[in-house]
Amino acid sequence: MQTLPVAVTANVAKIRARTRSTIMAVVKADGYGHGAVTVAKAAVAAGAGWLGTTSVAEASALRAARLAAPILTWLHPCGIDAGAAAAARVDIAVGSVDELGALVAQATSQAASRVRVHLHVDTGMSRGGCPRGQWDELIGLARRGQQAGRVRVVGVMGHLPLADRADPAANAPAVAAMHEARQAVRAAGLGSPLVHLAATSGTVTDPATHFGMVRVGAGLVGIDPSGTVEMRGASRLTAPIVHTTAAPAGTPVGYAGTYVTDRATHLSVLPVGYADGIPRECSPQAGVEIRGRRLPVVGRVSMDQIVIDTGAESFPAGTSATVFGPDGGATPTIQDWARWAGTIPHTIVTGIGPRVKRSTA
Repeated sequence: MQTLPVAVTANVAKIRARTRSTIMAVVKADGYGHGAVTVAKAAVAAGAGWLGTTSVAEASALRAARLAAPILTWLHPCGIDAGAAAAARVDIAVGSVDELGALVAQATSQAASRVRVHLHVDTGMSRGGCPRGQWDELIGLARRGQQAGRVRVVGVMGHLPLADRADPAANAPAVAAMHEARQAVRAAGLGSPLVHLAATSGTVTDPATHFGMVRVGAGLVGIDPSGTVEMRGASRLTAPIVHTTAAPAGTPVGYAGTYVTDRATHLSVLPVGYADGIPRECSPQAGVEIRGRRLPVVGRVSMDQIVIDTGAESFPAGTSATVFGPDGGATPTIQDWARWAGTIPHTIVTGIGPRVKRSTA
């Protein structure tokens, strides 16, 4: 089995082959469920120049793990602590006039406490970032804050709303808006800050979106939302069989008996369920791998367990089943589980619950 760091290293190499821009390794949601520190260390060792998180607290945890790379944080679900950001040497993205005003008021003019800021502008997502009609106000406030020595504008960022289509024409409006925002910042006398727009899909499909830096998160752990590049899977979920029974034809399985055996067979129970991230709503094609065979999940997914139809073979307790992994073949992938559940691979890996033990090997 490939270790997590090996997979991340391979995926960073694939990204590097597609861009000359600096790579930011985004490790939000605990490194997409794989462990933020482990993914961050592997990505930096492989050549990522920046790290990205959603809060100063997440960034501070990376600093505590002795990661020295520049870190940018955005979203700020618990607000922004200017002092903590400055102390941890963490850059802050601000996406509204009110947010920047509060940050400027909170910061001090002492050089050690000056906050490094990335202006987050809305480039078509309507989900965050400063709306186009307020760019001038945001940039003006940033200029005054910088002149007062409270903040320093070092970056401008946006998001691509349609990059998963792998169509540069769909990205063109956001790219044009990013150029416009960069020019407005320069015209305001704020220098030539680092510009970044693309996430994984834009990075692998459209060089026009790259600017000075690209932000790669899902791609680190083997997910390409554009479906154009085969990334290396970084995760494997296994579980031991805890119970096996012989079942005659006509045996109902699980809550409400939604599945009934159509022949004499054997049923095995795995101690993982929807509390652990196994999608409750999945198609009849869902399965796991045991000893090189793909075996179907039958009946409803319970909170703590799933049932596998193993046919004529009876597996003893302790037999290991692979729920998903990077191997392909009989082993389901996270992409398989996403298809079976009618969702995206991101939700599979980020949904794995805390009861599941993590290992990097």
